[in-house]
Amino acid sequence: MRSSRTVLAVALLGMALSGCGGTGPGGVDEPAPAQIVDGWTSCAKDAPRAGETFAVPNTQTPPPAVQEPTIGRIDPAFSPVAAVICGREVRPGPNGGQEQIATERRAEEIAPLLTALRLPNEQAGGEVACTLDLVIPPWLALLDDRGRWLRPHIPTDSCGKPRAEVIDALAGPQWTTVDTRTIRQIESAAAEAAGCAQQWTDMVWVETRNGNPGPVARPAAGPLRLCVYQVPASLQDGDKPAGDFVYGGPLPAERQAGVLRALSNRRAVVDCDIPATRFAVLRPLDGAGPDRYVELDGCRRFLVAPATGGAQLGQGDDALVALLGPV
Repeated sequence: MRSSRTVLAVALLGMALSGCGGTGPGGVDEPAPAQIVDGWTSCAKDAPRAGETFAVPNTQTPPPAVQEPTIGRIDPAFSPVAAVICGREVRPGPNGGQEQIATERRAEEIAPLLTALRLPNEQAGGEVACTLDLVIPPWLALLDDRGRWLRPHIPTDSCGKPRAEVIDALAGPQWTTVDTRTIRQIESAAAEAAGCAQQWTDMVWVETRNGNPGPVARPAAGPLRLCVYQVPASLQDGDKPAGDFVYGGPLPAERQAGVLRALSNRRAVVDCDIPATRFAVLRPLDGAGPDRYVELDGCRRFLVAPATGGAQLGQGDDALVALLGPV
């Protein structure tokens, strides 16, 4: 069973700290009363995008936006009897890989939490040394015995972060998971087995749109891993087209020799602006050396991209594409 602090750790996503109203003691802004909404249903209906904070590009259709109620202080006429946290987390998929799930957790022993939420904001400044770490509290709702709900303001300390009393109180109740639902696949079992990320960006397209990489050099290479991605049609001519994993794995040594020869040619780069529907990424197995990108259709260019910058552009051909087939 998860500890309550683990629940808090996976739920620390997606809530703004704003919602100012009047000025309280010491000149500290205090929030206006929170908007009270009739008829809580579920996180899936009332907060479908809570915790939607992932760096991985989402090539799937997101859920529709829902008008969020105004966050604010708890009106004295509103008597909460339960709290709900809506969030997201990543867990192993049933057949391997990883999937993103949405969670709904509920607690009814919330007296310490309500006491903490009713504290004022602390005045900014003073002698306190503030750190740069970002603390984002969960998407939190309070419910009364009539099924109404509101989004409470999270009191902040002198550094503008959630007060320690609130963090401790959120970690205190025994949150019960009342619902989970799969949002999307983060990493397929096939990508996991191949050692490839589920999604990647076509850097040939990005570099050629944003600049003019120089001619290709001949960097040495140890063993390489091949990862091939398919770009959805809707993203192909975007600024950073993200592709989904198709196939990959360690590149056989005999094929790698031919690939490296093809990537060191001095052929002139064609004048072309056709976006690729598929591209390959070649990465060193030991992490040392540049990444290499190859358009498998479209303009069939390739890019050698050292971690230190100075990407180099070259022109591929049918023979190179053939060498980058399934391993």
